[in-house]
Amino acid sequence: MGDVLSQSEIDNLLAALSSGELDADEFKDNGEKSVKNYDFKRPAKFSKDHLRTLENIFEHFGRLFSTHLPAYLRKNVSVEVMNSEAVIYQEFTNALSNPVLLGIVDFSPLEGSVVIELAQNLGYAIVDRMLGGEGNPLEKSRDFTEIELVIIERIFTVITNLMSEPWANVVKLSPRLTRIETNSQFAQIISPTDTAAIVTLNVKIGTVEGMMNICIPYTCIEAVIDKLNTKYWYASMQTMDDKSYQDVIEIAISKARIPVRAVLGKSTISLNDLLNMQKGDIIKLNSKVDDEMNIYVGNIRKFTALPGSFSDAYAVKLTNIIREEE
Repeated sequence: MGDVLSQSEIDNLLAALSSGELDADEFKDNGEKSVKNYDFKRPAKFSKDHLRTLENIFEHFGRLFSTHLPAYLRKNVSVEVMNSEAVIYQEFTNALSNPVLLGIVDFSPLEGSVVIELAQNLGYAIVDRMLGGEGNPLEKSRDFTEIELVIIERIFTVITNLMSEPWANVVKLSPRLTRIETNSQFAQIISPTDTAAIVTLNVKIGTVEGMMNICIPYTCIEAVIDKLNTKYWYASMQTMDDKSYQDVIEIAISKARIPVRAVLGKSTISLNDLLNMQKGDIIKLNSKVDDEMNIYVGNIRKFTALPGSFSDAYAVKLTNIIREEE
């Protein structure tokens, strides 16, 4: 039901019409309908809902990116989704400069490929960091060498493998990096007039900041386009029970690397004895040869063991597991 005018509002409206402040013709419906122009050369194949769902997918991808890449670069990495838009592929390639870093990713089992564009300054920073530098970009742009491309390809492979999990609610992907291109002319994966969605991410590695563009052709995800809507997306997320998350967490924990150390015994000596120590000197420990050793996992005493050897290497044989209650 529409809003109801009060008597005072009706009186003010009639007074304005009588004085000529308002023209009654302005309120008449002339029967004309507004027509929106439609460009048949650029059909709107991606709706706003499709683009929003893609942003959700790559927000998840960004979180994985920012947690996995520091292990390789030993630098803080942050990723933020900036925006998404639908363009024709020619507009995307025309905006690229040379040299450029393009990763061509096979999106199996979907037909076609996806293009990942990484800013040059991020590429130079990755190479510098992987070779032991501070992770600073070059002051002047130049072509990438073959060795640098091999290093960057390794990072692109890591990025590609991270795409499987964010897309799991839509389709079970097995993405594979097929090649790296530095010239946009060799990245014509679809017709120049075909439609593609561009998702732009802002990537920050240490103090170096740049853009990463993900170009997803419509022909590549046409088979699952109906699943790219927020209603289906959130419904799929709700169907994931706690067991699924538990399995993911257990797998992640099982791959964690933690230090394990065996303590033969302890001793206290003076600093002077330490400075004058020579090869062949004996240090007396507070344990005997046949005593069990303590095995620490991290800083927690977890096992006891006996010393020995295995295949010409020092080893220990576990004799007891120390439970938490002990």
